[in-house]
Amino acid sequence: MRIDKFLKVSRILKRRTVAQEACGEEKVLLNGKAAKPAAQVKIGDVIEVLYASGSLKIRVLNIKETVKKDEAASLYEVIV
Repeated sequence: MRIDKFLKVSRILKRRTVAQEACGEEKVLLNGKAAKPAAQVKIGDVIEVLYASGSLKIRVLNIKETVKKDEAASLYEVIV
């Protein structure tokens, strides 16, 4: 799955266009490297999203095309 779609489906970022812009501005890291919007995400990958107020680091646990709002958090775990 593309990283921009994963960020949207997992509800880490609200919209896919926002995820694409964040990737274009190198604010999304996939396994420690800047990720383009089309970068492929696999189970076990580490994604870091850089915000103005800090960052969020997660590990991908599952990949699904669509999930309900309540199940979105089951796709990843937060790494401290």
